[in-house]
Amino acid sequence: MEIRNTTSRIITSSLVITGILLFSQTPTTTPITTPTLAPTKTATSTPTTPRTNISTPIPDAKPRVRTQADLNILTGNIQRPNGIAWIDEKLYISCAGDWTLYEVNPSNNSTSQYIYGVQNAHTIHTETNNEQIELWIPDFQNNTLIHIYQGRSEIITSDLQRPWGITKIDEETFLVTNLSNNKTVSIKTTGEVKELINNLKSPTGITSDEDNIYIANTGSTRRSIEWYPKIELLERDLPLNSETTGAEPLISGLQNTTNITIGPDGLLYFNYALGTRGVVGRINPDVCITNGGCTSQEVEIVVYTELAAPLAGLAITPDMRVYLHSIYSPDIYWVDLANEEATE
Repeated sequence: MEIRNTTSRIITSSLVITGILLFSQTPTTTPITTPTLAPTKTATSTPTTPRTNISTPIPDAKPRVRTQADLNILTGNIQRPNGIAWIDEKLYISCAGDWTLYEVNPSNNSTSQYIYGVQNAHTIHTETNNEQIELWIPDFQNNTLIHIYQGRSEIITSDLQRPWGITKIDEETFLVTNLSNNKTVSIKTTGEVKELINNLKSPTGITSDEDNIYIANTGSTRRSIEWYPKIELLERDLPLNSETTGAEPLISGLQNTTNITIGPDGLLYFNYALGTRGVVGRINPDVCITNGGCTSQEVEIVVYTELAAPLAGLAITPDMRVYLHSIYSPDIYWVDLANEEATE
């Protein structure tokens, strides 16, 4: 089943409004106000130089679209899940319904309470420290960065504004996007916060590789995903104004881009919307950078679901299993991108 390059035909302007409102729905009595931005028309241009071929051989992931028929339900017994992370053969899932972080073992679908107190997280950074799980979590509801280790949690900083995405760039530093004030900040493990980028467009997901930082803007189709040279950004004395200088286009024309991550194959994976459906796409970031940016027509759709956008989660295992769900929906799905027998 070939389902590609349909973004520009079925994007609807109402989806951005719907998606942004959904981001801020939490089970607390205090209402959350999230900026609602009208979608920006995607600029089109004719390249003046030959473009590098976007298609890149991927030995561990079959280049064919997975559909709803390929999705498998993971029964995790979590009522309002949001952020998902994978480490040590287990999933760690934030629940906005009861403010609990759960540990789920996909091999037997067992679910256990890991720790209480994370009210609402869109992303979770995981790592191991002395053979024990260590978690760093931006709490969207509480405007905090939480560190969890050896069964204890501590607040690293409470000086955030609806934090969404997180990526670690060295042993002492994280970058965190802030949805409501359109900024990305660096946060030291000791709690120091420094503004790095401003004037983003409702930034959501963030990830990084050895050379670059990638940021998703859910409030702009023109600026769907942008990239920034890591060293240049970190060495700046003053914050970078992303509207006037420094922002480099990676992908334009995507609607409701939320979480992004670098897969084990080195490609960039991201959740976005086609009409009301949530999909997962991917590109080779090096190719898009070389070409001066990619359009939505050049994105390879790898998972085309019938789930309502926006999608949440997006955890990819080393063997190319993808975990995702509709935001706050109790059904968590996984799909195998390395399986040749997926439905055509």
